[in-house]
Amino acid sequence: MSKPIRILHVLGRLDRGGAETMVMNLYRRMDRERIQFDFVLHTEEKCSYTEEVEHMGGRIYAMPAFCLNNAWRYRRTWKNFLTQHPEYRILHSHIRSTAALYLPLAKEKGMVTIIHSHNTSSGKGLQAVVKSILQYPLRYQADYLFACGKAAGEWLYGSKACRTDRFVILPNAIEISRFRFCPEVRKEVRSRFGLSETTLAAVHVGRLEEQKNHVFLMEIFAALQRIVPDSRLFLLGEGPLEKQIKKLAAEKQIFESVEFLGSRNDVNAILQGMDVFLFPSLYEGLPVTVIEAQAADLPVIASENITKEAILTKSAVRISLKESAAAWAGKAAEAAGYEPQPDKSVWRRADGNGRLAQRKAGAGQEAVKAAGYDIADTAEWLADFYQERIGENER
Repeated sequence: MSKPIRILHVLGRLDRGGAETMVMNLYRRMDRERIQFDFVLHTEEKCSYTEEVEHMGGRIYAMPAFCLNNAWRYRRTWKNFLTQHPEYRILHSHIRSTAALYLPLAKEKGMVTIIHSHNTSSGKGLQAVVKSILQYPLRYQADYLFACGKAAGEWLYGSKACRTDRFVILPNAIEISRFRFCPEVRKEVRSRFGLSETTLAAVHVGRLEEQKNHVFLMEIFAALQRIVPDSRLFLLGEGPLEKQIKKLAAEKQIFESVEFLGSRNDVNAILQGMDVFLFPSLYEGLPVTVIEAQAADLPVIASENITKEAILTKSAVRISLKESAAAWAGKAAEAAGYEPQPDKSVWRRADGNGRLAQRKAGAGQEAVKAAGYDIADTAEWLADFYQERIGENER
């Protein structure tokens, strides 16, 4: 039996972020006798997915983190690595800002190179300017330009490059069946967290960093508690702003109603017990978590900064970040099946089991699959793509 093709994926870390989760979803679905994933990470720390990768036969290599004053050493380290590992024929990079330093080296070694855009912004400030300068050449350097959606592609590569046959949209696909709504799971989750059937449970999944806009999320939830006092907010994820967000929650006197659950491997189950998914991000590519929430038939209230491509169901809507926290709270309460009482100061659950009946119907599952987010289909396509590129390279 021939050895599998080993694909070298480049990431910052292997934690439960959007790009990392997407790569792992694909990896789990690969026929590993045919295609194997290995990883270059920019950390020596053990990450959330480290053990799983090693269990599946993947190799993990550590690369020094890049900074402006070590650019020469960073490039030299890459050159040495690629010389020592001639077994790699395809390099698939999910890092933008430093890829321009190693993609040409990979091409010199005869490798097929792929750059993958997962976002629509580099943030703000001097660091964002530096990143923009570093990543501009990628559209010319890489053999193939991947993106999670059209907006993410045009942002990184420009509209002209996205009209070529080098451009590929690879959907942030998921294991749809894992998110199918189950009343028994919902009951267990709500019991575990002490939620009554009248409690409004809101959830957000994402790293605790500026991009995800947790500061405004705290304002939204504070406004939500004013109209639905029996409400809770569940935050799934970890990140550098955790202490700041906890302090802000305490200042707004909502800390006791906010659950910081950290990085989780049971997101699919927790979504079953929730009533509404809040996602006020400042910018995104095409967020996996929004797709997962819709697969769980959960109402989604997201910012207009989220690409329209991510909105797949009737219960998912986008709202401008210029709208007030109170307006967001009202939309969230309405989506969760609450309505204002005559004095409009307090909202109460209005639909009985109507909203749950909609979730049982599974319209979200159908919409997500129809839009091309089934991981089985995406993984098979990608495996074929890798294999075909190897064949072309040998002609």
